[in-house]
Amino acid sequence: MTAAPPTLTPPARNIALYPWFKALMSLNFWQAVWFLYFQSHLSAAEAVLLYAIYDVATTLLEVPSGYASDRLGRRVTLILSAGCGALGAAFLYLGDGFAMIALGQCLIGASAAFASGTDSALLYESLEAEGRSAEVERQEIRAWRFSFAAYALAALTGGLMAMVGPALPFAGGILTFGAATLVAWRFAEPPRRHPGLPEGAEILHPGGLRQAFRQPVVRWLFALAVAMYAFSHVPFVFGQPFILSALDGLGLGAQAPGVSGAVSAAMMAVSLGVSAFAPGLRRGLGLPGILLLSFGLQIALCAVMALTNGPWAICLLMLRMVPVALSRPFRVARLQPLLDRDSRATYFSLESFAGRIAFAASLWLASTSASGVGAMPYTEIRLVLTGYVIAGLAVIATLALTAARARVEATAAIP
Repeated sequence: MTAAPPTLTPPARNIALYPWFKALMSLNFWQAVWFLYFQSHLSAAEAVLLYAIYDVATTLLEVPSGYASDRLGRRVTLILSAGCGALGAAFLYLGDGFAMIALGQCLIGASAAFASGTDSALLYESLEAEGRSAEVERQEIRAWRFSFAAYALAALTGGLMAMVGPALPFAGGILTFGAATLVAWRFAEPPRRHPGLPEGAEILHPGGLRQAFRQPVVRWLFALAVAMYAFSHVPFVFGQPFILSALDGLGLGAQAPGVSGAVSAAMMAVSLGVSAFAPGLRRGLGLPGILLLSFGLQIALCAVMALTNGPWAICLLMLRMVPVALSRPFRVARLQPLLDRDSRATYFSLESFAGRIAFAASLWLASTSASGVGAMPYTEIRLVLTGYVIAGLAVIATLALTAARARVEATAAIP
């Protein structure tokens, strides 16, 4: 007789299910067409505001979600995350008017906030319970690949779905978030051997954060992260109306959803390929060099989009995630030893909070110059992007002039 396969312990089951949960949470079919959908139902100005609403909702819930994770547990918080996503997708699918779509955006933002940090905590604590904590990097990379593959698949198929029916990508989101809820339900609450402070509790005991921000390099990297967060999302928000404008000039405007989905899928593939060359560039350019190069690429992409809406420029949108692939791993690695254990999670939450607030404020300013009705014309896109380019040049010049004084480059040898 064949022996029965060994039964997985609850933490081991968490580890096995984790990449599938991440993949299902990344199957956001509307990611490449949401702006086109919103402006077709409302206006370009309201479409911009709706993204700002999502960003603010995510931001305001980041610290409360940390408390929820610590007090209610990882499993319950992830169930809430997936459930909010399914409900938000339902409101977006059924949405008829600004208020209902805005509520859907708030729920999608809540979904992102509840998952942020909690998913990684569940994985690490499950590995620790199994005596496998040394595997955390390998397991996170595995889950990251699942997530990005799902992101690329959703972008491509979502664009095709939108060409059949504009609301179909949101219907698909109801199903995938519903499946993620079922996976989260099968998670087991992992034991936590080293609870430390609850995530977000450092806000009430800011000694560690205060000590971190006394270091010039931390302040420099914080400013860079806030700026790069905003510039990473500029092509995300304005890329879709840009694609529509470029294709309209060829009489192919109806193909915009499909093209937008294909561009988003290619974007992920390009960034994965470029990441293979990142360590070599890091050694050749040094840390300040590769970080400033990454930020400069973001500004250059906005500048090209402001100069022309020729169809060839659509290809450049595939480079949107390249600066992130070239910068984030090295920036985070430089910060980790500079942060106190009990303030590390809160620092990154604060960094995300500042980036989201800065970008939301810039979107509010952009919405004041956008059309009150109909699609956003290229003349308005150009005006908004020009403003971002001018601001970006001022920020990168300041960072370049202060990099040496901030001692951004670590004194230790690069491995």
